Amino acid sequence: MKILITGAAGFIGMHAALVLLARGEEVVGIDNLNDYYDPNLKLARLERLKPYPNFRFIKLDVADRAGIEALFATEKFERVIHLAAQAGVRYSLINPQAYVESNVVGFTNILEGCRHNAVQHLVYASSSSVYGGNEKMPFSEADSVDHPVSLYAATKKANELMAHTYSHLFGLPTTGLRFFTVYGPWGRPDMALFLFTKAILEGRAIDVFNYGKMQRDFTYVDDIVEGVIRVLDRPAEPDPDFDPQAPNPGTSRAPFRVFNIGNQGPVELMSYIEAIEKALGCKATKNLLPLQPGDVPATSADVSALTAWTGFKPGMKVEEGVKRFVEWYRNYFAV
Repeated sequence: MKILITGAAGFIGMHAALVLLARGEEVVGIDNLNDYYDPNLKLARLERLKPYPNFRFIKLDVADRAGIEALFATEKFERVIHLAAQAGVRYSLINPQAYVESNVVGFTNILEGCRHNAVQHLVYASSSSVYGGNEKMPFSEADSVDHPVSLYAATKKANELMAHTYSHLFGLPTTGLRFFTVYGPWGRPDMALFLFTKAILEGRAIDVFNYGKMQRDFTYVDDIVEGVIRVLDRPAEPDPDFDPQAPNPGTSRAPFRVFNIGNQGPVELMSYIEAIEKALGCKATKNLLPLQPGDVPATSADVSALTAWTGFKPGMKVEEGVKRFVEWYRNYFAV
C-alpha cells in the first residue's frame, strides 16, 4: 500500500513508519519540523528512515491548504495515518493559535485530501485528554466527552466530530485513537520521562505536580504503534448495532470508530519516578507542586473495544519501558 504519515519526524510517526517500511509498504512522510522542541531530534529520527528505499520525506505543514491539496492529488494515497498536531496541554494556555492552525485547520485539510482522492481509510491521533473532567474510571469510548479542561483537548474532540461528519457525508472510513500518555525511546523532550531523566542526570530537582498524586495510564510506544497499524489494516465500518435512540459516541451508522489505546493500568507518578530512579541508579530531588491548569489528576483506559476490533491489548510493563528509554537516552546523549 501507499501510505501517508503526517508528523513522520515525530515520536510516534517515526516508530510507525519503521514498522510499515519493514513490512514493505510505500510510505510518504510529511512534517513541518517546527521548533516546539529541538528540531535536531526530529532530524535524527528521519535519519533512521532514510535507509529505506520505500520511504520519501516531504517538508510540509498540514495547515498549508494548497500544499496538502497538491500532495494528495499527486500521490494518490491508499491510506493515511494522521499524527501531525500541535502537542502539549500546558503550551495550549500560552499559544492557543498554534493549536487551531495545526489541529483544526490542518485536520480539515487532511479530511479534504482524503475525501477528494478516494483514500480507503484515515487513522488519526486523538487523545485521552478528551475525557477532561470525567472521574468515572476506566474511561470508556461510550462515555460523554463534553467537558475538556484544555484547548488541546478541545481540538482533539473537535477532530473526532469533524471525522464523523466526513464519514457520514462522504462515506470516508475514519478511526480515531485516543492515546494514553505515550512514552519510550526517541520520546518528546517536553514529556515527563524525558524531563525527569535529564534533570536527575544533571543533578537538578524535578517538578512533581499534584504533589505526586497524579495517575497516568503510561503506554509504551511499541504498543501504540501496534494498535495504530492493526487499526489501519481494518478500516472502520458502520456499526450494525448502533442505536440513535441511545447513541454510543464511539461508533456510528457511518464508517466511523473511536478507540482508546492505553495500558489498562494507571501508575502513580511517584511509582513512575521510582522506575526512572532504578533505571538511572540515582535518586531524584523532588519539587512538589499543585495540579497545573489544564491537567487532570488521573487517566485510565478501557481498551475492550480495541481488543474486540483488532485482537490486540497493550501490555508493556512500566519498569521495562522506562529502562528501555533510559538506555536510549544515555546512548543518544552519550551520558
